[in-house]
Amino acid sequence: MIRRTVLKTTAGMMLAGVMALPAAAADLTMNVGFGAPEESLYGRFGKIFEAKAEEYTNGAIDVKLRCCNQISSEDEAFKAMQLGTVDGFFITANNVSPHWPLMDVTVLPYIFQNKEHLAKVLDGDVGQMMKDKLQADTSVHMLAFGPALYRDFYNSVRPVNTMADMDGLKIRVPKNEVMIATFEAFGANPVPLAWSETPTALQTGTVDGGDNGTSFIRDMKFYEFEPHLVILEHFVAFAPLFASDNFMKKLSDEQREQITRAANDAGAEFAQQVASETEEVRNWLATEGGMARTDPDKADFVEAAKGVQAQFAEQRGAEFVELVKMIQAAAE
Repeated sequence: MIRRTVLKTTAGMMLAGVMALPAAAADLTMNVGFGAPEESLYGRFGKIFEAKAEEYTNGAIDVKLRCCNQISSEDEAFKAMQLGTVDGFFITANNVSPHWPLMDVTVLPYIFQNKEHLAKVLDGDVGQMMKDKLQADTSVHMLAFGPALYRDFYNSVRPVNTMADMDGLKIRVPKNEVMIATFEAFGANPVPLAWSETPTALQTGTVDGGDNGTSFIRDMKFYEFEPHLVILEHFVAFAPLFASDNFMKKLSDEQREQITRAANDAGAEFAQQVASETEEVRNWLATEGGMARTDPDKADFVEAAKGVQAQFAEQRGAEFVELVKMIQAAAE
């Protein structure tokens, strides 16, 4: 009797173990990288995504955030996702353009008329079309555009009150053709540099200045050696969350929906948090940060930007022109 009970119990334990195997096998880790510090905007967005992804999947997917270029640099991450060696990464939109040129539409100077126009594009049919086309063209999935911020300009040489004050300034720009052409149109001398090289180039005076999302100027402590803050709002900065096709194929249909929903919900929640922060950070930079702030008349900058928009629309062909028109139509 005892022997039968022991055998019965053992068999039951073995069966329970076998039944438990599929659940254990389904558990996945998603390593998500970014190039900035842990407490940067990327890190904050990432923490919200991590919490929502684990909640929505009931813990089946464990998101691990890897800051500070631990798993890749921002300049190499897109290619790594195409190869399937990186699961996910936050990449500034302008650094996606070398891999998918249509992303340059969002980089065009003054392409978005206001915050309402921007939201209508990214959260509407145009934004979804861009996500679908990027995935079809590159295999990489754009899970969410994420919150958008304007880029602010800074330099170590002089205040900028008019476009003429840009003349001759050596400005670090990402390796992005639109951004290079924009600063040339503004009268500056753009110097293309990878993000990983930028802090040293600024600190050593190899370049006179650059531009970043406002919070990045504080996060990276650029105010310590860049005394002039210039509110141009010439580019919109956003850092979409991407995932490799290799990772997404490991998920069930339900899990893919859960991860995508987590990314979009995280982006919407974080956008609310940062909406009021830009002006607060600018004030901090101009007070505690010690930077001298100028708010130049943008008329000449906007006029120069129109030439850049026309130049790239002509160069990039029908697909690019059509997307520009769709973005412009969304403002009507």
